[in-house]
Amino acid sequence: MNCINEMRLAFTALPENEAFARLAVSGFMLPLDPTMEELADVKTAVSEAVTNAIVHGYARQGGMVRLRAVYDGEGTLQIDVTDRGCGIRDVERARQPFYTTSTDEERSGMGFTVMESFMDRVSVRSAVGQGTSVRLVKRIGPRDEALPRRA
Repeated sequence: MNCINEMRLAFTALPENEAFARLAVSGFMLPLDPTMEELADVKTAVSEAVTNAIVHGYARQGGMVRLRAVYDGEGTLQIDVTDRGCGIRDVERARQPFYTTSTDEERSGMGFTVMESFMDRVSVRSAVGQGTSVRLVKRIGPRDEALPRRA
């Protein structure tokens, strides 16, 4: 992916930092002149990915979550949310609606389903004991003037 703008952020895997991640991505997106729907879609997907890292990847025991956003200048926004937590044993099963490994009754098992419904593409890489990386891709635009292209 060509890159005309990039942001990297690392933060402690605390529940209150989920809102921080949403705000950081919103700020990164604003020069792209997204619609309110595009902005809300990306913020929701980022929220789900970060929450999964905190709740499932680190089991609320701490660690670092890394977020990287890249805009290619041609309308594609790519966001990677990465943790070095416990990893996912069966990614395909974890992507099924209502599947959860959490014993917390507040968890619905819909995180990946929500991400997939709001983004154009979602990919997941994971290794047990090494962590998980979720890539979220969304087309933004077309607009007359977003960030300028490189010459």
